[in-house]
Amino acid sequence: MNTRQYGAQAEEFTAKWLEERGYTILDRNFFMRGGELDIIAQIEDTIAFVEVRSWDRTFWDGGTPLETIGPEKIKHIIKTALYYIQKKRICLQTYNIRFDVAALVRNGSGDFEMDYLEAAFDTDGSH
Repeated sequence: MNTRQYGAQAEEFTAKWLEERGYTILDRNFFMRGGELDIIAQIEDTIAFVEVRSWDRTFWDGGTPLETIGPEKIKHIIKTALYYIQKKRICLQTYNIRFDVAALVRNGSGDFEMDYLEAAFDTDGSH
């Protein structure tokens, strides 16, 4: 399985997990030049831009996929989210905006284990 297929499985797992918890998936894999949003989901009056990070335990010992999100990646996510908000004409007085991170690790039996962080960072990039 290549990296793109593995990432797609992790995103599908995360989208289903969100739906099971009452989220509506608004969009997936939203691209613009210089950035991508993995999942855009809504619950009540909150829109969550969800970054999905994943790895296979057989390749990484210890640590967490959260460690792979640096300041540059956060800047690209925020920039892309702002473009998405503008393009979709989302009223910021109506919705709360949140940046979440889903960190998935595939265990030895092939199942995903996930840590989900709501409000993992703010628009200024702080954690």
